[in-house]
Amino acid sequence: MTREVTQVPHRNDDHRPATPWQRFAEAFRARRTRRLEHAPPTSDTGSPAPEAVPGANTLWRMRTTVQDEPGSLAALCGALAGQHVDILSLQTHPLAEGTVDEFLLRGPAALSASAITTAVESAGGTDTWIERADAHDLVDAPTRVLGLAARTALDSAELPLTLRQLLGRCTIRSQPAPVGGRAPGGLPVEGALDDTVMRLRAPEGGVITVERPYLAFTPTEFARARALVELDARLGPRLPHGRDVLTLAEGSDITVRRADTRDLEAARAMHERCSPRTLKLRYHGPVGDADRYLNHLLSPRYGRTLAVQTASGRVVGLGHLLWDGDETEVALLVEDAWQRRGVGAELLSRLVGMAVEAGCSSVYAVTQASNTGMVAAMRGLGLPLDYQVEEGTLVITARLGEAVVTSAEELGSASAS
Repeated sequence: MTREVTQVPHRNDDHRPATPWQRFAEAFRARRTRRLEHAPPTSDTGSPAPEAVPGANTLWRMRTTVQDEPGSLAALCGALAGQHVDILSLQTHPLAEGTVDEFLLRGPAALSASAITTAVESAGGTDTWIERADAHDLVDAPTRVLGLAARTALDSAELPLTLRQLLGRCTIRSQPAPVGGRAPGGLPVEGALDDTVMRLRAPEGGVITVERPYLAFTPTEFARARALVELDARLGPRLPHGRDVLTLAEGSDITVRRADTRDLEAARAMHERCSPRTLKLRYHGPVGDADRYLNHLLSPRYGRTLAVQTASGRVVGLGHLLWDGDETEVALLVEDAWQRRGVGAELLSRLVGMAVEAGCSSVYAVTQASNTGMVAAMRGLGLPLDYQVEEGTLVITARLGEAVVTSAEELGSASAS
């Protein structure tokens, strides 16, 4: 199934005017998104499609709306059988008028999507949507939903990812609660569904907006998404408890663990110990604004954070994996006294491992050419790198291929960190 970049925009979490760093980040992402939207898929070489191999099959996901009356499903099945298409699974999504039938199909490789659509619509189907599927779609819906619920239960940061896997290609935006914690205006407690847009009450009081322009949501999907968000809210803030104690080359012991907004004071204290140059290289703006980013960066709604702490418990490094679709952003900050001791490289390798587990195809870092530590850490991954200059800012993108997937456990996983 073709995947599409899901954007979880970075927002100012206190409704104050955007800082220079935030304005830069939003502008950069907008340029990057426009560039991606107009680029062909990486698998599209512009060459004619290869001829189908005799006897080969193709998997399809298809939705079509039928009248809620006896015989309507039988007519669809007959039309598909006439095209030598097997039905591997079927889900029904009841509507106020009619029913959306969702199929997983297997048909001859030579049979096109348009031919299947024509056959289905001749049998009474309307508003038909179809796309290629893959082996992951063979998992039955109850098993998949239970797996997503288990992932959500273990980690607050999983909610945006599990919503995307539940609903397919979509754009997810998290809007923080207004200052003072007031409820979002005009949004009922149960949320709202409007065709291709659903809005849900976020556990911390904000709003989660999910958009899927190419395919309307059904009430069944809305109920599933709402149940997942309600599960997240009931469980409260939580992180995997694992932590690793490592010995640096010089002999010092450090602990690497997950972090969230409960580490806000420790992160602010680390900012106080960092030099203005270190903060400027990290945040690309006035160092006085650095503390304002922390609520956002540490929030599990926008990604995952790793913290490095000393034997005394002092946080001396932070690594962020910020959800930005397939091109997830990585960002590092290491206290001056602990730089060039392998802390940044350790954080980055673990963040990449987490990105692989999340299904990301690449990670990118927004930095400056003068930030030699970050440049060296990206090179140290041993992955193919792309370099781009955006208005004086260096963007380094690492492509995550099959070799990385097989070694994700070595790089470090979310549960082990």
